[in-house]
Amino acid sequence: MSLVAANQEVYGLLRDGIPVDFDDADGRRQQERVRVISFDLARADENRYLAVTQLWVKGERGFRRPDVLLYVNGLPLVFIELKNSNVRLKNAFDDNLTNYKREIPQLFLTNAFCVLSNAIETRMGSITAGWEHFFVWLRAEDEKEKVDRVAIAREGTSLEAVITGLFPRARLLDYVENFILYYKERDKIIAQNHQFIGVNRAYEQFLRRDALGGRLGVFWHTQGSGKSFSMIFYARKIFRKQKGNFTFVVVTDREDLDGQIYRNFLHTGTVTSAEAAQPKNSEELRRFLGQNKRLVFTLIQKFRWDRGQDYPLLSDRRDIIVIVDEAHRTQYKDLAENMRAGLKNAQYLAFTGTPLLKGGGAGKTKEWFGEYVSEYNFQQSMDDGATVPLFYKKRVPQVQIQNDDLTTDLAEIFEEENLDAAQQEKLENRFAKEIEVIKRDDRLETIAADIVKHFPRRGYLGKGLVVSLDKFTAVKMYDKVQRLWKQRIQELNGEIRDASTHPERERLKKRRDYMRGVEMAVVISGEAEEEERFAREHLDIKPHRERMDRLDAHGHDIEYNFKDPADPLQLVFVCAMWLTGFDAPTLSTLYLDKPMKDHTLMQTIARANRVTSWKIDGKEKKNGEIVDYYNVFRNMKRALRDYAQGQEGHEEMPVREKGALFELLEDAIAQGRAFCASVGIDMDALRQNKEVFKKVALFDDYANTLLASDDRRKGFAVYENTITSLYEACKPEILGQPVVRSVAVFQYLRGVVEGIVEQADIGAVAVRIAELLDESVVVDETSVAREDDPEKFRITQTGKTWDLSKIDFEKLKEDFQTKPHKNIEIADLRAFIEKKLEEMLKQNVSRGDFVTRLQGIIDRYNSGSSSADNHYEELVKFAQDLREETERHLRAGLTEEELELFDLIKKDKMTKDEEQKVRLAAQSLLRRLREGIPPVLVQDWFKDGQSRKRVRSAVEEVLDEQLPKSYDRAVFTEKCNQVFETMLNYAAQGVKWAA
Repeated sequence: MSLVAANQEVYGLLRDGIPVDFDDADGRRQQERVRVISFDLARADENRYLAVTQLWVKGERGFRRPDVLLYVNGLPLVFIELKNSNVRLKNAFDDNLTNYKREIPQLFLTNAFCVLSNAIETRMGSITAGWEHFFVWLRAEDEKEKVDRVAIAREGTSLEAVITGLFPRARLLDYVENFILYYKERDKIIAQNHQFIGVNRAYEQFLRRDALGGRLGVFWHTQGSGKSFSMIFYARKIFRKQKGNFTFVVVTDREDLDGQIYRNFLHTGTVTSAEAAQPKNSEELRRFLGQNKRLVFTLIQKFRWDRGQDYPLLSDRRDIIVIVDEAHRTQYKDLAENMRAGLKNAQYLAFTGTPLLKGGGAGKTKEWFGEYVSEYNFQQSMDDGATVPLFYKKRVPQVQIQNDDLTTDLAEIFEEENLDAAQQEKLENRFAKEIEVIKRDDRLETIAADIVKHFPRRGYLGKGLVVSLDKFTAVKMYDKVQRLWKQRIQELNGEIRDASTHPERERLKKRRDYMRGVEMAVVISGEAEEEERFAREHLDIKPHRERMDRLDAHGHDIEYNFKDPADPLQLVFVCAMWLTGFDAPTLSTLYLDKPMKDHTLMQTIARANRVTSWKIDGKEKKNGEIVDYYNVFRNMKRALRDYAQGQEGHEEMPVREKGALFELLEDAIAQGRAFCASVGIDMDALRQNKEVFKKVALFDDYANTLLASDDRRKGFAVYENTITSLYEACKPEILGQPVVRSVAVFQYLRGVVEGIVEQADIGAVAVRIAELLDESVVVDETSVAREDDPEKFRITQTGKTWDLSKIDFEKLKEDFQTKPHKNIEIADLRAFIEKKLEEMLKQNVSRGDFVTRLQGIIDRYNSGSSSADNHYEELVKFAQDLREETERHLRAGLTEEELELFDLIKKDKMTKDEEQKVRLAAQSLLRRLREGIPPVLVQDWFKDGQSRKRVRSAVEEVLDEQLPKSYDRAVFTEKCNQVFETMLNYAAQGVKWAA
């Protein structure tokens, strides 16, 4: 059983009780559930609560010691890992939580959630969550509460926010009981901060339903914030905490959304397929409501009725809760009135990803549903890291459409893919000229050429959507992009052949290889006689429909392929599908060439704001990009003010022009220059010197300055990382601009420092810098303005080649006095020592004292209590001791493996005779384990209980026979434990002792 499956099973017992059979006082067999935790908030204090720090937990592969565990009634529900504020928080996830789940999995059987903190930042997540899905918790009572993130980071109070907001006893119990889901028994989903607060506010509103006249409010949480799961948390809490025979009716206006929400309820076990229903019409809806189904999923269109006739009563039950998704869309007007008439006594709650605006039916929506019950807007989701920032770029062809009134009406018509007769007539009469302009062949050709130029030259090469006016245009754009894409690959082959420098050739090859690997597709809804309709437009829909319907070799459909970050399907052409309720986290670029407005526009651009940890060519998704060909964003400020910022507004637009990225880059470079100037590095002088990249010696002084302390070197790395990330986000528009040279200077200096400190692969660093310098002079794909030849640019390996056995330590100290760059010499020696010590620790785990000693030497130097000369002398002495350690096995007459066993089983204050016996015991134990018959170390012995017992017995037998009599039972057991646990850890990691 997997860890998540076991966790789900145990969670069910914690939440619902453990079933037991027993005989009562009269001898009759009874069945009851024993509650191990009281979730009755009025009796919350009857539970026992305990926070335990530094508890040793024994697993099958050794002991581990989590920082803090929170227990309720003896059950560890919360895991907390704490780091120093100077340690990246992600290390707690990568190095601690991940290892603990593997090495002491039993600790996580009862785990509700995990918390990671370095004081500056605190995140929480479930045992199945990847790092990108660990979230912040900064608000206690109100999701609209203003949070001063700068002050929290400065004062290190992020953990206090979690303690205040989630760890009061009643809140923790509520969270554990009502805000944990399991999706397909594979993923554990826990509520985020805004979901917990929002759902509880909606629940409190539900408790007051009799006084509200069925108006439960409007739940506005922006796209990408987990709205459908908030619906599930809400329904589950009412089902669990309130007595009654409730039925939820979930209403949407699109079949794909209806299906998605239905599947989410089903796959989280909120309902079974027998308890849920998707009626085909109002008659079937009436029947299901009469059957008291727990969940009914339906489209608002099912409430359509002949004009002039009263809509019939479907049910007069008062225990029906209607959840309406996107309740204020204009097409709801008449249908919503019918729904009200058919379910006149129901309770109504509106869920929406966009707010209610003045006009556009907002007054009617409030009349039907009431005021906001919860708000979580676009801006807040970005501030919390729940979504990535969005930037847009207007790349409008010369043929433009300027009639705003026509555009608004067009946007309403084209929200639907399949137009009815009235809409089609309106298009052909009123909008004939406008449509002709939009679909002009030369205009589409220009856009297709721009996509072919833009898509392969981005920084983060995520997936893309091309949004066209209608189905015909989507297919036409696919055909044009495909033709120009293949043509561009042919052109690249010629440019590669004619390239004058190696970096240029490699850049073009990389571009060509990427383009060769990209697959494209059209995704549009089907309709009757579509082949004939497309044929009349001189288009062939058949191969596209076959691709849309085809399953791959693994049984996955086209939607799955596009959502899979590793799948080659990278660019998809649509007109209405996949624009709402569709999540593909690596989708990073949208190409818009369709009139859009208001909530449809906001929902569409939100497709690019999802968070992902998936790296492409080592680059992370830091933002999403919208390329605007229709000038959709000419009213962007008004739309964003209304739809993204909430009632109070916000000074900064949550979606900004891409030019803002260039400003951010310039600002980051200025801050980087200021930092460098503060430590005596003149980056301007480097940037302005045309010869600087050919003379690496010019960087040595500055590298020496940065290496004066770890804080200084790491500080520079932070600035360089920021500059490089922003540079990648500015592609492709930034290519060929002067600012690229400034980026190159920072990366170059970072490369020199890494060559010393990290003992880095300088070849890889040099290639990266050469590519960057080549990009700095690229004007476009066909013309290159060159001041210098990038092929001449080099980073050389500054560090020495060390051989510990041959070092003349006295000469090393003598030479140090004459070196002009003492910090470089110190960093070089330290890098060698750290690398050597790492190798030695892999040979012998008992050398941990050397690590502690080295850290002390480094800390003294970083604190300023040790001069450069003294520090270097300490490092030289440490290197001498390392050499002695590497030779110790020779002096002892042992191999390295025998020495490690010797170190594990020796004890303090041994006589020479005892020491000899321990040496022989180590040699005998190694022979027994390696060569014994029957074999002891069988394949995967560390995974099987019986095999582990045989290995443990072999260790005990040899040591019991060979160790001196002075080893009493306690010492003997301790040494057996040390040997066995060391072997177990090595084997589990695949290092040695595996078999």
